[in-house]
Amino acid sequence: MKFNDAVWGALLVLLGGTLLVHVRSFPSIPGQNVGPGMFPGLLGIGFAVCGVILFVRGLRSRAARLAGSEWMSLPEWAHSPRHVLGFAVLAGVNVLYLVGVDRLGFVLTGTFYLAALMWVLQVRASRIVPLAIVLTLAIHFAFYKLLRVPLPWGLLQPVAW
Repeated sequence: MKFNDAVWGALLVLLGGTLLVHVRSFPSIPGQNVGPGMFPGLLGIGFAVCGVILFVRGLRSRAARLAGSEWMSLPEWAHSPRHVLGFAVLAGVNVLYLVGVDRLGFVLTGTFYLAALMWVLQVRASRIVPLAIVLTLAIHFAFYKLLRVPLPWGLLQPVAW
């Protein structure tokens, strides 16, 4: 999806202004000129300045084009049902992972995640489940054993290694 620069500029100005308003509530440190709100305040000013530049540039480019130029346009893939399905599945499995990984565990959630993505990418059906299981176990081993990242076991807690 392509948005006009004026839209992004307005959002950056809004973000910068919100950040500036929020950092005013940060406490000051006695005896120091610089407090905890200085760096976030500078970021807010930077966001607002860049936002104004983008906003002006977007309005100029819109004025230079035909009167019917769009504020937003969809890319070509958005008109393809296969690609829209792929995007929907990608978004869905990410939400499922966030919601279900603690209850189901990393191994089960990761296997379903990879299987769904391979299905959308049209991997041969006979290879989807074995590949999803092997890849999930390899990822689990790398993170859990080698990097010592505490991944949730969920329903597989009784058989945790």
